[in-house]
Amino acid sequence: MESSSVSGGQLAAHVRAHLPGLRDAEARVAQVVLDQGADLPNLTIGDVAALAGTAPSSVVRACQRLGFRGFQQLKLAAARQAPRPDPTTEQDTAEQDPAVRALTDTLRAAREALDGLTATLDAAELRAAAELLGSASRVLVVGAGLSGAVALDAAYRLRALGCAVDAPADPSTAQLAAGLLSPGAVCLAISHTGASRTTVDAARLARGTGADVIALTSTTHSPLSDLSSRTLVAGGQDLILGLETVASRLAHLAVIDALALTLLTLRGASAEQALFLSAGITADHLY
Repeated sequence: MESSSVSGGQLAAHVRAHLPGLRDAEARVAQVVLDQGADLPNLTIGDVAALAGTAPSSVVRACQRLGFRGFQQLKLAAARQAPRPDPTTEQDTAEQDPAVRALTDTLRAAREALDGLTATLDAAELRAAAELLGSASRVLVVGAGLSGAVALDAAYRLRALGCAVDAPADPSTAQLAAGLLSPGAVCLAISHTGASRTTVDAARLARGTGADVIALTSTTHSPLSDLSSRTLVAGGQDLILGLETVASRLAHLAVIDALALTLLTLRGASAEQALFLSAGITADHLY
């Protein structure tokens, strides 16, 4: 998505997705943007520079690294953000029953994760990834830890569309499978941080064979995205302690759904035939 069209809660998602790629003063400027939120339009470039402990020129560079023409364009995006929550409401929530508070926090994290997708996921990159999968001789799906559940879902969805898919749960087996791929194959690597060693190693092995790598991660810059042919960024939500992995998985599952629907359109009749077969098998297992 073009940064000029970023608005609402999407600005925070956009900044967080790019934050790992920023360093030193630029990262401090980005953190000020996140901390100030909807109050940013009330600040001057000098105010932001002072809060970040840097010079106004660094503020401009940080804005440009984030994809904006300058500080004024960033301020316009911040001005379109929703107002900050009422502190009274936050206090009431904090005093609620733990289960009520947990449900409220979980749903908020989920909403922010999905809303952030419109700021971090590029539609052209999504289509390009679907085209790679559609022409792949074989697809290897890898993901470790909590991303493993997303990998299994992705493998099921792709197999139901007629793709030849392998999704080993064991990391060593996944790396072996990656090293045995060939040109024309695709490795779909899923990692919230983009830095999971076993997943990154599998992606590196896949690239070494000439296979393409599609990365599904939550940041624009990571060891995994550096290896990928195509990167699908689904993240940048306001992380709540204990909920960041839940929110990221929800966003990643939404991307898998969008990827599958795009692939369904691209593959046409062959994918529809595979889906019909899948539906029949599912029906046979129902009472």
